[in-house]
Amino acid sequence: MYNPTVIDHFKNPRNVGSLPDPDGQGYAENSVCGDAMTLYLRVADDRITEAKFRTFGCAAAIAASSALTEMLRGRSLDEALQIRKEDVAGALGGLPPTKLHCSVLAEDAVRAAVADVRKRLSGA
Repeated sequence: MYNPTVIDHFKNPRNVGSLPDPDGQGYAENSVCGDAMTLYLRVADDRITEAKFRTFGCAAAIAASSALTEMLRGRSLDEALQIRKEDVAGALGGLPPTKLHCSVLAEDAVRAAVADVRKRLSGA
């Protein structure tokens, strides 16, 4: 069902955990399947220097979260917002059609985390 890249990210997830005092964090969940992801970001000079995640969900959700954190490092906040579910699925070498919602979780978490970074920076 899963290709070797998905299996690798599931068995050896990158950047698992939380960041103490992150510059922003975002939460996303899928109310249908129950998958949930919290994404933590550290930002310097408008570039993401570190990204970590905590995900409750299936193998595809964990793999998508892991791949996403690798994709984010070094990107500007605007570049991070350009990441789409198709990009996450593509970084994993594809996901089964019944698991594409896991890449949506990643896209939603990025949007929430970037919004939180910008809110904190504005002092709101």
